[in-house]
Amino acid sequence: MEAIWLYQFRLIVIGDSTVGKSCLIRRFTEGRFAQVSDPTVGVDFFSRLVEIEPGKRIKLQIWDTAGQERFRSITRAYYRNSVGGLLLFDITNRRSFQNVHDWLEEARSHVQPHSIVFLLVGHKCDLDAQRQVTRQEAEKLAGAYGMRYIETSARDAINVEHAFTELTREIFALVRSGDITIQEGWEGVKSGFVPNVVHSSEEVTKSDRRCLC
Repeated sequence: MEAIWLYQFRLIVIGDSTVGKSCLIRRFTEGRFAQVSDPTVGVDFFSRLVEIEPGKRIKLQIWDTAGQERFRSITRAYYRNSVGGLLLFDITNRRSFQNVHDWLEEARSHVQPHSIVFLLVGHKCDLDAQRQVTRQEAEKLAGAYGMRYIETSARDAINVEHAFTELTREIFALVRSGDITIQEGWEGVKSGFVPNVVHSSEEVTKSDRRCLC
């Protein structure tokens, strides 16, 4: 029997090639780490249920995107139908951090008329001895764009669950407050299946507006 879920959120994971997007997603969805991972060609799809509160489950559709420039035209098509995103850089690769701004600008130019809630992720934190980006400067950049910042390691399973769960909770709070709404023709948020529960605007309570990237 299929698990019951309140909503379905579509998430997109972006960032430069080799920052570890596929490894992070596979650790989260499959609980394993692949020492060797083939480059993503275009877009791959994963899914998993997350329980954000006791008895309240969210189904995540996660789109793993290619970082190479030649696949950008494919990746851009997925921005508009996503409600949330993880923007990854490699803490041992300063260029991937410097490109965060470009990834955000690209997302903003293709997401209209919707918005994406982004979480900035400094990946490969198990390689701290090779760090080229300090936590302080990453937190400063995240704050400038209204994002949260978290450091993860797919290899050592550090903060992987926490990253996806916190982003899901943030989106869920915005859906409950009415800042994000279900819209016909938009795949970002969909109502799930819950017996004897009717989703309606009557559920919307006080507004708690937050900055969306």
